[in-house]
Amino acid sequence: MTSRQLFLVRHGLPWIERSRPAHEWVLDPAGYPAIDALRDSGRLPTKARWFSSPEPKALETAQRLTSSHVTVVPALREHERLFARWVADFPSVVGRAFERPDEPAMDGWEPLAATRDRLVPVVRRLLAFHPDDDVVLAGHGTAWTLLTAELTDEAPDLDRWAALEMPDAWSLEVP
Repeated sequence: MTSRQLFLVRHGLPWIERSRPAHEWVLDPAGYPAIDALRDSGRLPTKARWFSSPEPKALETAQRLTSSHVTVVPALREHERLFARWVADFPSVVGRAFERPDEPAMDGWEPLAATRDRLVPVVRRLLAFHPDDDVVLAGHGTAWTLLTAELTDEAPDLDRWAALEMPDAWSLEVP
């Protein structure tokens, strides 16, 4: 069995609108140079199947990174945080979500277990449907941190999550 790569791309810098939920945010044009630098860095494959979260900031990032077709997959969306309320200590709340995945970390947040149950089977299907191709997923830091832990059977790396850039990319070898 040959191995191939799963590339996980975190979206670029969003245009933060505190009155709107994060899943509606678009890219901030100030972040375009960082996306362009990632595109030109050689860190992403030149030939791959591209899939994206439906969230505007993720889809716009993918479309800026590749001239290939990008398929939107609703299940690739971020850990759902439906309220537009600004969270001052966001990292500690995300940490709480990982510590207690069966409970919402805040009112309006889905339990992280629900994110896992939505995300992981879909990614496994995408990999199974494209056995000979590298796969690129454009999306979100929390979802990709959770996915990485599930696919590698390791604990979620919250230090790595906290250090992620906008955009960022990493890869996992998959059978």
